[in-house]
Amino acid sequence: MAQDTGTRTLISQAQLRRGRGRAVYWTLLAVVIIGFTLVFLGPLYWMVTGALKSGQEIAQTPPSLIPQDPQWQNYADAWHNLDLAKLLFNTFYYATGAVLFQLVFDTAAAYSLSKLRPVLGNVILGMMLATLMIPAMVLIVPQYVTVIDLPILHINLLDSPFAIWLPLVANAFNIFLLKRFFDSIPEDLMAAALMDGATPLRTLWSVVLPMSRPILGVVSIFAVTAVWKDFLWPKLVMPSPETRTVSVGIYAFAGGTPMNVVIAASVIAAIPTVVIFLVFQRNIMSGLTTGGLKG
Repeated sequence: MAQDTGTRTLISQAQLRRGRGRAVYWTLLAVVIIGFTLVFLGPLYWMVTGALKSGQEIAQTPPSLIPQDPQWQNYADAWHNLDLAKLLFNTFYYATGAVLFQLVFDTAAAYSLSKLRPVLGNVILGMMLATLMIPAMVLIVPQYVTVIDLPILHINLLDSPFAIWLPLVANAFNIFLLKRFFDSIPEDLMAAALMDGATPLRTLWSVVLPMSRPILGVVSIFAVTAVWKDFLWPKLVMPSPETRTVSVGIYAFAGGTPMNVVIAASVIAAIPTVVIFLVFQRNIMSGLTTGGLKG
């Protein structure tokens, strides 16, 4: 008996073959695609075109959809007047450190919970995941008190990159993602490594990590975007102009800078994250949807 290998949808193939059903289907599909495109790409288009407008054109009512006289000089003014090179370098430096710290400590924590299975490991994981229910704003005050007077060492971390790196290390969501991925790695591989005399650390380095590149890429991208888009915490712990991130730096200059130049600076600041997503979007999807091995 022949089997139906077609994809099942809400609308049957028979209905799609009818003239009215086909017209309704494609109309709804076009409306949904156009609607989502406007919702997601509309603000980006408005930001990019706003950076090309003059100050008067930005303030006019109703606003213009297309710049009447594109002013590319706004991007050059934003680059030089706001010292974006320094701000972008600071942000990239903080993001790189956050990636390294999270890859080391979160991977070690996830590997311990997944493969070493310590006593009360599930309780510890549950307590970590419970922290995801706490609003981030609630943690601002205790984190700031900790940063200005680090316990035991009594060190002030203001204007230090560790003020940004340390709060990002213990990321419960990333630990959970890594643990779920490590859980999918067959125990036969772990047992084979043990039979060959590999220590747990050697097994992590030689067996687990090479198989976990997709999820490690996802964690790295999350760390970069978390630093790049954060505003309140860097503003509190990086008060000096020399240590500001790009988001804080643009905000600091917004008061005395023309709005079109500020918008141009925002476009430049958004380019690195957009490029990272476009380059690594396949890694993001594969890391979130695939396991260690497919049997």
